[in-house]
Amino acid sequence: MNEIEIINNTNEEIKELDILNDLLEFALKKEKQEHVIFNIIIVDNEYIHKLNKEYRNVDRPTDVISFALEDNGSMETAYGRILGDIYISIDKAREQAKEYGHSLKRELAFLSIHGLLHLLGYDHMEEEEEKVMFARQELILDEYGIKREKEI
Repeated sequence: MNEIEIINNTNEEIKELDILNDLLEFALKKEKQEHVIFNIIIVDNEYIHKLNKEYRNVDRPTDVISFALEDNGSMETAYGRILGDIYISIDKAREQAKEYGHSLKRELAFLSIHGLLHLLGYDHMEEEEEKVMFARQELILDEYGIKREKEI
């Protein structure tokens, strides 16, 4: 059993978050991961900007930041592996959904899977790594039924 907590740290109701638990469970099954613990925290641009500046030395808001606890070794507990936290900017998600011409639900799904893959050790710093990671996230989204070309 996995423990996924989705925390809305904004002052607004975001109905598009409703599919994330099921989607993330599907992705964990595809990645052959069991008994993992992680959080997704929905924040605004101001909050993610502070995180980006403090932890990545990048002075602007971003769409998603993952803090993988296993970067420094396994975080095993009696309840499972603690993977870390994924922060998603709802403001950036809305901007990007509009920019790419798809729904907010699709953008939140994409950012959640992107963040999860980072927690699981995927990266996109090198071109070859990027191909692998991006192909994996598109495969997961496609197989779950979240296609790029249609709103969900």
